[in-house]
Amino acid sequence: MQFRVIANDSATAARTGEIVTSRGTVRTPVFMPVGTRGSIRALAGRDVEELNFDMILSNTYHLYLRPGVEVLKKAGGLHSFMNYHRPILTDSGGFQVFSLSDLCRVKPDGVEFRSHIDGSLHFFSPESVLDVQRAIGSDIMMVLDQCTEYPIDKAEARKAVDRTVEWAKASHRYWSDNFDPDRQALFAIVQGSVFTDLRQECAERLLELPFPGYAVGGLSVGEPKDLYREITGFTLSHLPADRPRYMMGVGSPMEILFAIRHGIDMFDSVMPTRIARNGTIFTSAGRLSIKSAACESDLSPLDEACDCYVCRTYSRAYLRHLFRVGEISALIYNTYHNLYFMNSFMNDIRQSIERGAFDSAYRKWEALYGNGDI
Repeated sequence: MQFRVIANDSATAARTGEIVTSRGTVRTPVFMPVGTRGSIRALAGRDVEELNFDMILSNTYHLYLRPGVEVLKKAGGLHSFMNYHRPILTDSGGFQVFSLSDLCRVKPDGVEFRSHIDGSLHFFSPESVLDVQRAIGSDIMMVLDQCTEYPIDKAEARKAVDRTVEWAKASHRYWSDNFDPDRQALFAIVQGSVFTDLRQECAERLLELPFPGYAVGGLSVGEPKDLYREITGFTLSHLPADRPRYMMGVGSPMEILFAIRHGIDMFDSVMPTRIARNGTIFTSAGRLSIKSAACESDLSPLDEACDCYVCRTYSRAYLRHLFRVGEISALIYNTYHNLYFMNSFMNDIRQSIERGAFDSAYRKWEALYGNGDI
């Protein structure tokens, strides 16, 4: 994997760049749709191809449990299994281990957990999650880290930082000795909850190892928006400029814009697809609820400025009707449009940075999306 910066905004840390992988080039800043189990919910593979994202994300925990490592190996990896041949990033599964398991016990060498599916007992170590990601064939892999909830006692947050750093060291050793770094890159994850001294310490300790990229984890987990933004900006000020910076689990337009302003290059979130299934639509004029009575007889498209298949073909009235009567196609069309919007949105931001107009683009989107949480 290689990374290069193409353009820098003169007034902020916003930048465009390219992550070059063996399966293709990823233009940054990039939003990655989430295909947790090897599929983006409510979309066919053909839809995903049409949407033309540079990279998607899948989840190590879920793919480890189903279909399992042996099936993935037999299929030749996730790319062949799902017939998707652009870059894929996989998270380590650490967040799911801590959030989904009824029983989770942290040990010095990893974490023991029970499957949320059948209660069976499993163990993830820094090395074993990389073996799973090797079977998946991820272009970018993530280290196993200890995720923390909000709020958390500072002493517990410090313990999580120490484990995260030690596991990152073990991951880096194992990756360096056993993987082809040109085909499978490995990113570290900065933890520390909302404590600036712990964030700084974690970043500095991780920077002692030459990871190809660094992620900001443990945010957007319930902390107040102002605190999220403070910690985001602070953490980014301690990450190197010559490698990709990844904000994990953030997908709202304004939080993406805020993080780009501070130098983030990569994003992922289920939010755009989840809210689509619940009837909330992103448009170039702001948010739209397809459930609104105002859409009942509105024969205009979801977004007059959008040229996606859904907007070229169907009216708000028809899409509202499908949603109200519970048709599966309503979830498909809403999801397709929201992801088309996200790709167009990221294209707009990249272009604005390259032509020196990021501040103007920021203010435009802030006027449309700055008055709410989405």
